[in-house]
Amino acid sequence: MAEKTSVAADPYELLGRDTLFRVHELMVKARVLEERLIKMSKSGDGFFWIGGPGEEAFNVALGLQVKKGRGVENDFLHLHYRSSAILLAMGAKPIDTLRQMRTVAGDPYSKGRNFVNHYAVPEWNVVPVSPTIETQYSTAIGTGIAQARAKTDAITIVNGGDGGTAEGDFHSCLVWSNRPALPLPVLMIVINNGYAISTPSRDQHGERRISDWTKAFDGMPGRTVNGNDPVESYFAIKEAMAYCRKSRRPYLLEALASRLYGHSSSSGANRIPEADCIKEFESQLMRRGWMDQQSLEQIWQRNMEEIDAAHQQVKQEPFPAPESAWEDVFSSGLPDSYPTKGGS
Repeated sequence: MAEKTSVAADPYELLGRDTLFRVHELMVKARVLEERLIKMSKSGDGFFWIGGPGEEAFNVALGLQVKKGRGVENDFLHLHYRSSAILLAMGAKPIDTLRQMRTVAGDPYSKGRNFVNHYAVPEWNVVPVSPTIETQYSTAIGTGIAQARAKTDAITIVNGGDGGTAEGDFHSCLVWSNRPALPLPVLMIVINNGYAISTPSRDQHGERRISDWTKAFDGMPGRTVNGNDPVESYFAIKEAMAYCRKSRRPYLLEALASRLYGHSSSSGANRIPEADCIKEFESQLMRRGWMDQQSLEQIWQRNMEEIDAAHQQVKQEPFPAPESAWEDVFSSGLPDSYPTKGGS
């Protein structure tokens, strides 16, 4: 009698078409949004752009799996400035990112006072994004401690880039998360796009994989995945989250991804011929016969029209009033020693 051959299940089938279509829609929306932000920076309709085109596959897969809410019973997110697709997958409105780019008063994240893609959403535990490199790994320690002490399955999620792993903040997070006295439920994510601003990874990193840093810590799991594949990313994130939620210990996940428009507008923000996660995903969907060229074009057109309309609306919105610069600076109000409107 012949032995039965074990056939591995297709991960695309496991994830399901509804989820796949949702992932694709969000990836397209995130890309169209970022490309609009780039156009705004080049046309003088914004001051500076930095974002995450090329990271949509991994970031959408992450955003869809966050336990969203406020307080230690929900996940905390310590993100960096390439995380727009995470926020969109969580339910953020594209128009609000456009508002921050144009620095209008209606920007809900910073009231027109910060760079684009510097999110802050208290209702979702999204800690304010800082422009300083990798300091989010240090602040993640604090929420990790709070969640380690609470009776909850919520975790702290922190992401950053490969270049920033040379910073002490990243290694402080590794050390603090692995202390035997109080291990922390921290999912540490590194998006490795091959460059630290202009420094190639090969010139900076002595380790074989960034995820190999876990070998210095007893029992800490680490994994490197193809961040350009949303399905592989989805299941890797699911596995990592499940580990952190159950064991209340840290996990390091490295995602290899593309950087399609360079570091930021300061480096030109021109299209770079690297692997495009959306095009590769669309090829997989078409190969299976689940989408055709016409349906894909309709999805792109629909999202471009949505973003264009949002941009036109934002261009009509007012900038912050000068006197509002003093708002939200002091919790108890502005001290008498500070100048006020009409004063000196």
